[in-house]
Amino acid sequence: MQFGRTYEEFEAGATYKHWPGKTVTEYDDHLFCLLTMNHHPLHMDVNYAEKTTDFGKNVVVGNYIYSLLLGMSVPDVSGKAIANLEIESLRHVAPTFHGDTIYGETTVLDKWPSKSKNDRGIVYVETRGYKQDGTLVCVFRRKVMVPTETYTKERGGEQPGRPELKEQGK
Repeated sequence: MQFGRTYEEFEAGATYKHWPGKTVTEYDDHLFCLLTMNHHPLHMDVNYAEKTTDFGKNVVVGNYIYSLLLGMSVPDVSGKAIANLEIESLRHVAPTFHGDTIYGETTVLDKWPSKSKNDRGIVYVETRGYKQDGTLVCVFRRKVMVPTETYTKERGGEQPGRPELKEQGK
């Protein structure tokens, strides 16, 4: 299984469809809200959401959907990243509700070599998240610093830091 890419493996225009999707539960939403201290009743209070909002039910907090999509993209985009440099834009296009399943995909918009170090480059990508019915819910663009093949080889190869197994009894 591939986990991230080196600079040379990215090509402008390539699209990676992240798999699998994730069905968002009420527990996921409430836990994220509690961990981040987001106590807005739109996300936490069913009675409030039913009686006072246009949606008539709780809406999943948007930053959870963004975080979920970012995580989904790691094996395809940033698994080898040196750093996430910038989130250029983040748009929440449509609401997500408990029980919706989120799928993501990322397109490489551009790439360029680092100006300061020749063993890395910058990859500019756009990630999009969709619900199970194809509705676009979230779009964000980011710049990721990734290693070149040379960088990876010089620092331990494909799985740097992975320990060797010791034989028992020796």
